[in-house]
Amino acid sequence: MISFSKGLAGFMLAVSALVLGGCATPVRPTTAASPRQDVWTGRMALQVEGNASESFSAGFELKGNARTGDLTLFTPLGSTLAVLSWAPGAATLRASGKTRQFDSVDTLAEEATGTPIPVAALFDWLSGANTQVPGWETDLSQLPQGRLRARRVSPPPQADLRVAFDH
Repeated sequence: MISFSKGLAGFMLAVSALVLGGCATPVRPTTAASPRQDVWTGRMALQVEGNASESFSAGFELKGNARTGDLTLFTPLGSTLAVLSWAPGAATLRASGKTRQFDSVDTLAEEATGTPIPVAALFDWLSGANTQVPGWETDLSQLPQGRLRARRVSPPPQADLRVAFDH
């Protein structure tokens, strides 16, 4: 079920989720000469608390790493909901026939969700590294079962991200 309380902001709630994952197995090998490039698929849900609670859930395919990548979000029927692409110095959101540009994936995620999202740490979490981020709590204990949870506890607004990966 996809619920948008602010249109584009609803999509971006998922951007937070974009990088949180579980025991996803990379499908594309990397070489020592190139940055790690992985592919994850599954379902994600993000809830951000505030004056009005916002929630989002969707299927996803995430490709890349914290420097460059793509996140595609899908409806329950498999239609493309939105595509987010990023590279150093730029991030692009394509949704509902519109394209928006941002300076970085961090800027895009924060503007859309109303809360900063630690994108670089999220990719670490995907890899099983419990990188500490002030204000965030992560639960990597379910990685072997293909699940990950991260919660932003401070400063407000609180956010709860859950990701389940396809095996």
